[in-house]
Amino acid sequence: MTILGDGSTTTLVLLVIALLAHEPWRWLGLYLGRDLDVESELFLWVRAVATALVAGLVMRMTLFPAGDLAAVPLWLRGLAFVVGIAAYLAWRRNLAVGVAAGAAALLLVGLAIG
Repeated sequence: MTILGDGSTTTLVLLVIALLAHEPWRWLGLYLGRDLDVESELFLWVRAVATALVAGLVMRMTLFPAGDLAAVPLWLRGLAFVVGIAAYLAWRRNLAVGVAAGAAALLLVGLAIG
């Protein structure tokens, strides 16, 4: 038996450490952001930067994939990219919908041809 015991003890220790590291910042963010105007210039800039970061990561994964994604043909990655962009625009520029639709297209077409 190890000093941490079985796997459930290790899981509990990691959970407590994660809560201690993250939870105070969440509460601080909740407190500081309660009066934030989501239509302010600063908030719109933050949203634009976040969207640009996601777009850059998606382009990197599409053109220069790593790991198992490198085995997926370029045409299939491109098709998933186009589906994701179309969903993003169709659902009033909802980033989550665009990413989810692109991932779903990649998965479904990959399963259909694989």
